[in-house]
Order: sequence, then structure tokens, then C-alpha cells
Amino acid sequence: MFWKFDLHTTSHIDTLLEKEDVTLIEVMDEDDVLQECKAHNHKLVDFLLRPQCMEDLVTFITQEPDADVEEKVKYKYPNISCELLTSDVSQINDRLGEDEKLLMKLYGFLKNEPPLNPLLASFFSKVLSILIGRKPEQIVNFLRKREDFVDLMIKHIGTSAIMDLLLRMLTCIEPQQLRQDVLNWLNEEKVIQRLVDTVQPAQDEDRHSNASQSLCEIIRLSRDQMFQVQGCSDPDPLLATLEKQETVEQLLANIFEKDKNESAIVSVIQILLTLFETRRPAFEGHMECPPGMSHPSFSVNHSILEAVRPRLKDFHQLLLEPPKKNVMKTTWGVLDPPVGNTRLNVVRLVASLLQCNNHSINTELINLNTLGVILDMYFKYIWNNFLHIQVEICTAMILAMPPAPTDMQPDTEQEQAKDSILIRHLFEKSQFIQRIVDAWSSNEKEQAEGGRRRGYMGHLTRIANSIVHNSDKGPNGPQIQQLLSELPSEDRERWETFVSGQLADTNKRNAVDLAFSDYQMQQMTSNFIEQFGFNDEEFADQDDVVDIPFDRISDINFSLNTNESANIALFEARCKEKIQQFEDAGSDEEDIWDEKDVTFAPEAQRRQSSGSTDSEESTDSEEEDGKRDPFEPSNPSADDRMEEIIQMNSWLCITSFSSLLPECDCWLGATVAPPSSPKAEDSALSNAEEETSSCEQRSITETLINGSMKETVSLTVDAKTETAVFKSDEEKLSSSEKYLVVECEDASSCLKSGSDAPAHTCPSCTCCSEGFRTSSASCL
Repeated sequence: MFWKFDLHTTSHIDTLLEKEDVTLIEVMDEDDVLQECKAHNHKLVDFLLRPQCMEDLVTFITQEPDADVEEKVKYKYPNISCELLTSDVSQINDRLGEDEKLLMKLYGFLKNEPPLNPLLASFFSKVLSILIGRKPEQIVNFLRKREDFVDLMIKHIGTSAIMDLLLRMLTCIEPQQLRQDVLNWLNEEKVIQRLVDTVQPAQDEDRHSNASQSLCEIIRLSRDQMFQVQGCSDPDPLLATLEKQETVEQLLANIFEKDKNESAIVSVIQILLTLFETRRPAFEGHMECPPGMSHPSFSVNHSILEAVRPRLKDFHQLLLEPPKKNVMKTTWGVLDPPVGNTRLNVVRLVASLLQCNNHSINTELINLNTLGVILDMYFKYIWNNFLHIQVEICTAMILAMPPAPTDMQPDTEQEQAKDSILIRHLFEKSQFIQRIVDAWSSNEKEQAEGGRRRGYMGHLTRIANSIVHNSDKGPNGPQIQQLLSELPSEDRERWETFVSGQLADTNKRNAVDLAFSDYQMQQMTSNFIEQFGFNDEEFADQDDVVDIPFDRISDINFSLNTNESANIALFEARCKEKIQQFEDAGSDEEDIWDEKDVTFAPEAQRRQSSGSTDSEESTDSEEEDGKRDPFEPSNPSADDRMEEIIQMNSWLCITSFSSLLPECDCWLGATVAPPSSPKAEDSALSNAEEETSSCEQRSITETLINGSMKETVSLTVDAKTETAVFKSDEEKLSSSEKYLVVECEDASSCLKSGSDAPAHTCPSCTCCSEGFRTSSASCL
């Protein structure tokens, strides 16, 4: 670490600031000026807080640079000045927010004539937004004293940075009471009415777009604030003004009572679509709306519908005669006229009106035959999928929604209609079923002649499936079935043949592809298997369903046609070839699980046999040694351990073995193996193996006497794990044991251990240090 050895260097700014005549330009030319400022460099902050420096910083972001300045560095100092003023240093915020002279200089930027420099406007908006968030009370009081503030904001609404500043005032001011005061102030200044007046053909497109977006954001922010702020009983005055019938009527008058202007029409429709946006009764983080209780965010304000209903004929006329558009050449042909943004947004507006399910609106649409015109556009513009999806939404809502209740009369209750007038109009007047079948047949004929599949066929498939689904399970099922039965016999037969044939085949082809697509798009969660292939909207209320998908998963055959018996027989045959079964007692092969005896060969024989092994066995042994852990101690054989015991205790006097001296068992107190001839050794070992063949462990015990000490040595060999455990216990000899040992030392002859001479039985015998077996004279 550099700081561990104190190798960090001092910033050059500190050295620069020590000069008496340093200028702001020189400081801003330093590369690390922003980092030092955000790190609260005291010298730098004190320098920037000088009155002249603060004034120069504000001047940089509010005045146009000289025209003769090179373009690369033209906005260098304005950019650095903006970053220094918005570096969130409390001393700079305090000085700028409390100095009215600096605020007036900053505010003077709005007094420039439009259009504003967009880059300088972004600097101005950023600095003022920081002050609104850090010093809300001071900035709001300053702005409320400026009588022309709202006028200047509306004047420059065509600049996006000014629009952002207006929205910032609605979202970043805290506490709640101060925000409510700001809303009341802006409403008193008629900011909504001024924005509405901006959306008219006489204004340019930028002002249309920004004014429309401002109104849309005010609607969304106000509705969201109603849920986020708990316990706030004061209504939002801006939202209330926007939802008034006269405000909506003024919006519509701006576009229909003057020249047709596509930008203005689209902007007004965007505002209406935002007003028609409704929340579902249940959404995350909020409680459900109780049944029968209306909520401004759950339903559309009735005043908005009353303002729109008289203008439906004007919207219908826009579908027939949109604003003039130039002929559009596409890769597949010429569009004369093209759909255009105006007609597309009118269709979106019709879809939102249908979702409101208002009886008077539905009746007006039927009288105008707006649905028929929309269907004509659907089948005419075969490659415009933006149009196709909106038409699909319209038809899905008509088929899935219950009949609209009739309008309430002063002295009567609201009645629920039995049949949907929209469905009847769709099937009878618009000939919905016939047009679907005709379009499908025409597409198949065109494809058979080598043509391309039409672009609306996918949406047409979903529309046909929606009809079939709602006729069986939807709330309008009986009415749809009745209308299908009332079709002319020829049309009814064509529809039934289409549903059972072409539509069913298409669904089967799409089922696997769509299901696999759903599988790829879903997240692998714990309940993935239970949710696979299903859409949440399938389990929602029918009123909220826009597009009810058909059940694709039930048509998929996931079974595998295989011959299980043949596979099982083959598997068992392979198992018998590779694995020897445990119950196969008649097999001559060696059982790998049978317990094996461990034999101990003499050292000489082992060395001789190891030296005579062939190269292959030696290689295997070397490979096994190579696999052995080098840090794991080797396990010597039992013979090696016994030889080490004898060599280490060669000076000891070993008592006679129990097989030669049975009388010694009484005082030796141990069972020993006879170390006589090899035959005797083999015989004893064989007997021991036969007696302990069923045991997992074998033990060899010897007693060694050294002077007055007696040591019992035991060697335990585990044949299963192929391990050997050596144990030694010492204790003092009794007087009688000492006497017997001395008597045995007077022996006059001995036989070499391991000779071919027959073994003798002697009262006492010992083994000398030379490895010979001795006995007394009377024994010889």
C-alpha cells in the first residue's frame, strides 16, 4: 500500500492555491479539480467560496460562450462549473442557496429568448434541481416571489431540460406539506391550463411533445403519490384539474376545431390514454379495492368519458380521413395511404374505451360502425403488426368482458344487460366469423401458389382461439354459441370444419414451439414445475383478462414409445456378464468378497521371491508404490515386525513356548507360538489358520524376560484391513519366576533353532542370544 510507506503525493492544486494571484481558470484547468472538490479539499472549497469565484461559476453556465472559441473547449468551463456547483458540497449549496444575488443571476437564464441552448439549459436545470432537493424552502420561497416564473417555464417548455425541471418540482420537494403548497401554488398559476393551450396545431412539434409528456407525468406521479403517502387527505389539485370535463373538452377542441395536425392529435391522444390508465384491483404493495367501491385509480373518471363521447364521431372520421401522408414504398409494395401514427393511436384509444365498458360509449361505437372500420384496416394492412395487436386486444376484450351495465337513470337502479351489444354487432354487422374463414382460405391459396404467409396470420390464429375459448368457458359463452348457431348453414359448416381441421392442426404445430418458448423464458424457481405452461391471467377474473391463451400443454404428448421389456432383458444380461452374483455357490471362479488369510513368509523367502518376480509384477508394484501417499507410513508385514522384535531383544532370555513346555503355562500366563522347526512352525500356523478362519483378527503373543522385568509382546493382524498392531506391556517378576529362570541358565547343551531335530519336552528351556534352542542334561 502506498500509504504504508507514505509514498502518496500531494495534489498539485494545493501547491497552486498557495499562489496569491491564482485564477479560477487555472484551477479548473487542473485534471483532478473535480475529485479534490468532491473529496472536500479545504483549500479548494475555500477558494471556490470566494464571491468572485461563485459569480464566475454561475456566469459560465448561464451565458453563451464566445463564438470565436474553439468547439472542443467551447463548453469545457461551463461543464466544469456545473460539476463543481453540483458536487453536493454543503458549503457550496449553502452559499448558492442563501445568496439572492447569485440566485437572481441563475434565474436570469430563463429570461433568454427561445429556443434556449440545450446544453446550457441542462446545466441550469441540474444546478437548480440540486438546490430544490437540498434547500427546498429557500428555493420555493425565491421562485414564488418571481411572478413570471410559470410564464417563463411554459415559454421554454419546448426545451426538454426545462420540462424536467418542472417535473422535479413535483417529485423532489419534501416535506409533504411543502409539496402540497407547491401544488396549490402551481394550480393557482393555472399551469395545467397553460400546458393544455400549448397542445394545438399552431405550436411546433417539440412543444406538443414536451407539453403532452409533462401532463402525462403529472397524472402518473399524482396517482402514485396518492398511494405512497399514507394519511394524506388533501387531494392533488393538479390531477383534479386535469380530470375535469372542461379541461378534456379544451384538449379535444384544440385538435378538432382547427386544422388537422398529426403531432397535436397524437399528443392529445397520449394524454387521453394516460387518463384512461387504470390499476388492477389487486397489485403489489396495496390492498384490494372493496367490492362496489370505486377508486380514482381503479376506474376512469366519468367526466372524462362524458367529454370524449361527443367527439367519437371525430375520431371515427380520422380513421376514414387521416391527415395527409405521402405514399410509402416498402419491400413488399406501395402503401397509399399508409396507416400513419394518427390512425394507429386512434385504434389504441378505441381499445382503451372498450376496456372502460361504458354502455353509452359502446352504443356510440356501434352506431358509427367503428369496429367494422378497424377490421377493414386489419385485413388491408397485412404487414402492420402494431395495428394487428391493437385489433386483437379489442376483439379479446369484447369477447371476454361481461355485458356493460345500462346507464343509471335518476330514479332507477343500474341494470345488468343480459347480452353484449358489442358481440352481437361483431358477429352480425361486421361478419366476424365469415371474414376470419375467408382470410384463412385466401392465405392458404396464396401460399399454395408460392406466395408468402400473411403477416396477420399469427394474430388471426389467436383471435380464432379466443372465440372458441370464450364460447366454452367465457362469461358470454351462451350468447356466442347462439350467434354461431344462427349463422347461415354454409358459414356454420365452414366454421366448424375450420375449427376442427385447420385451426386444430395449427395449434398442434404451435403447441410444442410455444411451450418450449415459455420454458426458455420462465425462471427456474422452486414452483417452476407447477407453473410450467400456464399464464397467470388464466386464473384471474374474466373482467381483467385481455388475452386468454388456449391450453397448449394438454395437447403435447411427452410419452416415449419404447420397448421396455427388451431394454430390461438387455440390461440384466449385461449385469450378469459383468457382476458375479452373491448366491452363485456353484461357480469355480474366485469370490472377490471372500475373506482371505494372511500368510507370513520368512524374510529370506520374501526377498528371494521378490527378486525372482517378472518385470510385469515389478511394474505393477512400482505403480502401486507410486500411488501410495508419500507421507503415509508403510505397514510392514508381521514377519518383519517379529524379526525386529527378536533382533532388538536378542540379549533377552525368552521363555519356552507352550507347545514344548506345557507345564510353563501356569506361570508364564501367556500363549506363545513354538519357534521350532519350519515344519512345526507350518503345522502350528496351519492349525491357527483353521481355528481362526472365520475370525477377522489373529493375535501372536510372546513373553520376554529381562532381569527382574517381564515384558509381554503381542502382535495383532487384521486380515480384513491388512493392518498389524504391535503392543508391549512390562511388569516385575515374582521370586518363583526368577528361580526358574536361573535354573534354566544351567543348561549344558542347546539345539539350533530351526534345525531338523525333533522337538523335546523339557521342564524348562530358553533361547540364547545366538538363536539356539537349549535344554537341560537330563533332557538330552
